[in-house]
Amino acid sequence: MAKVELYEVGPRDGFQNLKDIVPTETKLDLIDRMVGTGIRHLQCTSFVSPKAIPQMADAKELAATCVEKYPDLDLFALIPNLYGAKAALAAGIKSVDMVISLSESHNKANINRTHEQSFAELRNVLDNCPELKLTVDIATAFGCPFEGIPAVSSLVDMIGKVRDYGIRNFTLGDTIGVANPKQVRETVKALTAAYPDCTFRPHFHDTRNNGIVNTITAIECGINEVETTLGGLGGCPFAPGASGNTATEDLVWLLDRMGYETGVDFEKALAAAQYEHSLLNGNYSGHQMNITKRSACCG
Repeated sequence: MAKVELYEVGPRDGFQNLKDIVPTETKLDLIDRMVGTGIRHLQCTSFVSPKAIPQMADAKELAATCVEKYPDLDLFALIPNLYGAKAALAAGIKSVDMVISLSESHNKANINRTHEQSFAELRNVLDNCPELKLTVDIATAFGCPFEGIPAVSSLVDMIGKVRDYGIRNFTLGDTIGVANPKQVRETVKALTAAYPDCTFRPHFHDTRNNGIVNTITAIECGINEVETTLGGLGGCPFAPGASGNTATEDLVWLLDRMGYETGVDFEKALAAAQYEHSLLNGNYSGHQMNITKRSACCG
């Protein structure tokens, strides 16, 4: 049975877009339920300035609690810079993601940096925090609200530049949810052919209801790590009305029936998603949690 590793990023990508501040104890309760589903990889928070994203003001406390409570869990966090990297290390986090957009226009709008400045900060983090396992998230890998759909060759070139810094782990962000299966196939095939020593982890937003099909397409092209959020909670500030991310429980249900092993219990994931939905008002793209009556054939 083929194995697919699910990376739950809801506590960061899901929570960061919520208007109401979620109490730390509520976040920890939800994380506990996520871990209880069998999830082995979890992005617990983002070490950004509270002025930029007030929802993440409790990053240090939350991360430190998770590190102590879940010693065997692959915990990781998002960082924007060296300050965030040092804060993550101080909280006990050993694995971090750092974002660089394929589109320079989006890079400037999202993190207020040119590509040159982002690469300089990446070098700064690598030189000063060599003990960190660093993954680079390539945002707008499939489309940009300012520059449109990129050529696959431009993504191959960007990955190559980052790879020259010693990075071998990447996420591929469909930031505004415009990817399609044909594009996903072409992208995955090009990247895995060019860089067989690298790992690629897709992250598909479900803005146009293509999150699941794009994720499955990537998996059938040989990808074995993907990012999801419980309930599909999420969105994008550059896509008003975006419906969220690929839902963890929806993907687990489908992969179970396709013969893939995830290690995640669908019923527990569904219950956790429904519980989260009852607590937090946000953009959810999950479908399974809306089914009120289940049959023997459909679960």
